[in-house]
Amino acid sequence: MLTLVKNVQLFTPEPRGLCHLLIAAHRIAAVIDATEAFHLGSLINTVDLEGRRVIPGLVDPLVHYIGGGGEGGFGNRTAELSLEEASASGVTTLVGALGTDAITRTPANLIGKARELAAGGLTTYAYTGSYQLPPVTLTGTVASDILYIPEFIGVGEVAISDHRGSQPSTHELTRLAADARTAGLLAGKSGIVFIHTGDADTHLEPLRSVAKQSAIPLKQFYPTHINRTPELFEDGLRFAREGGLIDFTTSSTPELLAGGEVPASEAVARALSAGIDPARISLSSDANASLPQFDEHHRFVGLKPGRLRSLFEVLGECINEHQINVESALRCAATSAANTLKLPHKGRLGTGSDADFIVLAEGSWAIDQVWALGKSIYAAP
Repeated sequence: MLTLVKNVQLFTPEPRGLCHLLIAAHRIAAVIDATEAFHLGSLINTVDLEGRRVIPGLVDPLVHYIGGGGEGGFGNRTAELSLEEASASGVTTLVGALGTDAITRTPANLIGKARELAAGGLTTYAYTGSYQLPPVTLTGTVASDILYIPEFIGVGEVAISDHRGSQPSTHELTRLAADARTAGLLAGKSGIVFIHTGDADTHLEPLRSVAKQSAIPLKQFYPTHINRTPELFEDGLRFAREGGLIDFTTSSTPELLAGGEVPASEAVARALSAGIDPARISLSSDANASLPQFDEHHRFVGLKPGRLRSLFEVLGECINEHQINVESALRCAATSAANTLKLPHKGRLGTGSDADFIVLAEGSWAIDQVWALGKSIYAAP
């Protein structure tokens, strides 16, 4: 059975105007201009969206499927991501990670949760490893995890410039990146090293040291939390100009913002105004992670959980509050991450792409429907 989704105001992310989407199995078989005459016969399911806006499903490169936290003790562990929350978020492709706690949470737990969410219709991947080095793995090494486990597409989130990390040396980071890069080449995956960046004043210098002292390029690293502090944000812009990739975190709290965190939508607007190519900018939710607060002596004060829905909300702020054009904003919220992670069927809507898309409510920035792999997985009540 084919599905024809008719009369959509399509953003691919480029604006295409009024179109029809022909879906075969889980992919888009054709994008048809609404002015073209066509005939498909009777063996087809038709859905008429009556001119509503359709955008690509969002791609989130950092989600803590099985929760995070624990910095303040077991009573501060955050909950797992539920399928219901994920399906309603507008994020259709998710990459899971461990964080600070790779002792009571394991790569096996992570893969099990990824497969649970995938059984519910989403596309899920994961990083092997965690904050600390040597990395925790499922098969014994980072390289074999990436090579043999379908969901593992890289390693992360490895902590630098953070008191909770293992303070890796340049040699350790170089060896890790080399192992991930080679395994990625062998497996046809990105082999990316996803980096948690803390608020220490070394910022992104550990990654520059690797690039200066080895053949590993800056773009092998994918650092996140670049909007954590004003100083890190400025260093992130320099990193992007040097050829690197930067990721802004959409989940936040009033306490973090009061402490100097740059709001994610503002960070995108400022980066674009500074001439940074949208292809070097992405957004991630850090969903279900702990967003901890520490005092000036690095003593734990409290935490709140990250939210998957924040990615869609920040995308709306980029468009509606900062007047970023829809195409550039969507590249930051979907296409850039898909390209960086070597997921060519994701983050875009065109012939051969996976049929992952959001139907926006008429007249407002709200989700009306979410489709993933050619099927509707959420409809607003």
